[in-house]
Amino acid sequence: MSNRTDMLNAIKNHLKQNNGNGVRTVTQIREDLIAAAKSLPRLPGVQAVSVTIGRLHGEWVDCTDEAAGSGRGKVILYYHGGGFISGTCEIYRDLAARISAASGARVLTVEYRLAPEHVYPAANEDCLAAYDWLLAEGYSHKDIILGGDSVGASLALMTLITLRDDGKKLPAAAFLLSPHSDLVHLDGESYDSRAELDPTGSRAGNQRILEDYLGDYTGDMPLLLSPLRADLHGLPPLLIQAGDQEVLLSDAERLAERARAAGVQVTLEIWEDLWSVFQMIAAILPEGQQAIGNIGTYVKNIWNLKE
Repeated sequence: MSNRTDMLNAIKNHLKQNNGNGVRTVTQIREDLIAAAKSLPRLPGVQAVSVTIGRLHGEWVDCTDEAAGSGRGKVILYYHGGGFISGTCEIYRDLAARISAASGARVLTVEYRLAPEHVYPAANEDCLAAYDWLLAEGYSHKDIILGGDSVGASLALMTLITLRDDGKKLPAAAFLLSPHSDLVHLDGESYDSRAELDPTGSRAGNQRILEDYLGDYTGDMPLLLSPLRADLHGLPPLLIQAGDQEVLLSDAERLAERARAAGVQVTLEIWEDLWSVFQMIAAILPEGQQAIGNIGTYVKNIWNLKE
């Protein structure tokens, strides 16, 4: 136990020392994330294939045993995190590869437009466009599962709500890693109770996320940015993973509660002693790989895939 505690404390101390979103520029944040991703071990032999999705850049990562032809097979559409201001396919390549290997499905990551250059609703529009692109390519909605972390998980959730409201066919399921289920009110109990424990998140930091995404947007506060307070009826099954030391813990727990009350099938996993999107460092954190393994099992169960 002491070895695990020492390892977790060392990682958390490193994260705290390198978490300065309030003082770093957007350029610094983007460069630091790239450097952090490059510093971690990666799965060997991963092949990534670039793809153009309308005006967007995307990337296929396939660590499955069988290659799927265009318009056939199962696919995970993954929306990256990064506070709306950062994140690339390259940064998320290793996570996508591990999810692909665990689930037996190809993973498509997409680089939606980032703030502050592109404010609301740019990222929302691009995430919808990526889903529509898959349908146009011949994929069945039943063969698509959405995934995302942090604001990427929020975008996945908002995409589901928008698709439902527009009367469009929904994907088979979604998995959400440390979702911001309410970007507007920031009133979860864990913002206070986990303030000293969370090495990466804070109420002030998440307030900046909202401000960065809204930018010079002058309309009414978009209701879509607070999916926790939206109608959740009719959404597909959800897997939600969060750490019990993150300020977003209440966002995950309240989302699960409200979704279940709306008749949605929800699986909620709270991971002890961990923080937001710990899955990103699965290469050095056993719990990260275990959580990804759970995602793979969940995806296979949704599609009733056999080992």
